[in-house]
Amino acid sequence: MYEKLEGVLDRFEQLEQLLSDPDVIKDRDNYQKYMKEHGELIPLVDKYREYKDINAEIAEHRELTKDKDPEIRDLAYEELPVLEEEKERISKELKMLLIPKDPNDSKDIILEIRAGTGGDEAGLFAADLFKMYTRYAESKNMKIELMDASFSGAGGFKEVIAHVKGKDAYRIFKYESGTHRVQRVPTTETQGRIHTSAVTVAILPEAEDVDVHIDPSDLRIDYFRATGPGGQSVNTTDSAVRITHLPTGVVATCQDQKSQHKNKDKAMKVLKARILDAMITEQNQKRSQDRKEQVGTGDRSGRIRTYNYPQGRVTDHRINLTLYKLDQIMEGDVDPLTDALLAHYNAKALQDEQQ
Repeated sequence: MYEKLEGVLDRFEQLEQLLSDPDVIKDRDNYQKYMKEHGELIPLVDKYREYKDINAEIAEHRELTKDKDPEIRDLAYEELPVLEEEKERISKELKMLLIPKDPNDSKDIILEIRAGTGGDEAGLFAADLFKMYTRYAESKNMKIELMDASFSGAGGFKEVIAHVKGKDAYRIFKYESGTHRVQRVPTTETQGRIHTSAVTVAILPEAEDVDVHIDPSDLRIDYFRATGPGGQSVNTTDSAVRITHLPTGVVATCQDQKSQHKNKDKAMKVLKARILDAMITEQNQKRSQDRKEQVGTGDRSGRIRTYNYPQGRVTDHRINLTLYKLDQIMEGDVDPLTDALLAHYNAKALQDEQQ
């Protein structure tokens, strides 16, 4: 591990020299590339330097245990356990920083929520989840933009798609992919019986042009009249757009905007994100299995999380975490869940890395 860290330190120092080179500064593309790499290495380099400093301090105290002065020896022996404990803490943090980063972590995301089992109640809970994620994104200073929606009869969503833009959006949201189950008494229930419904959530990293190249000749683009709420001009012009990627069969639709051009741009974003997600899935069999387990089919049994309203609890079944703060979570305080999931999967990645 420490040979690897020395290599990282060497590269960091090389980057600092490059960034002060006038020829590199003139080359905008290379300069930005080196700046990004330099910025990504700073936390690891700072922590490694901290580790080297604590090691030097420990070596110095060990030497002091051989000093002729008994008071100095006693003081050195007294401080050594504290320094060793600090070294252990820094070492653990270093190992966490060495876990290979998901290259998609810093990307914006496409959030897709679909009603599954449960009819109108599932549609209403899809709307509740969308509101929860909207408030959560806003609390993280992220922008959330509606891209497409299909409404259910009771005022919920059959499907809603949104673009979430902000720092580390994919890293924060990625473990939300899966089937979310709700247990509550619907407003239409006269007997007071608890119903169980399910909603699926998919989190897709937004694709950049370098991630996905699409040949325009591989696309079929259909224009049609929008349906559902949206105002006169939305429903009376052929502004809605459906794009089909013929080689993969991936389809994306957008009808939220009055402008056909804006709908086309949004649909392309969704299409690219879906194709990128399919590529990632194909390239990584383990991720493919994880996604299959997480997203499922919208059936009640394929759940990752349960929201139980009578008990006021939320349970994440992947990490056996139960929190009795459903009201706060539904108002957008999702950090207790996402933080616990990030910690769990980081620890798992660290364990896999050490094997």
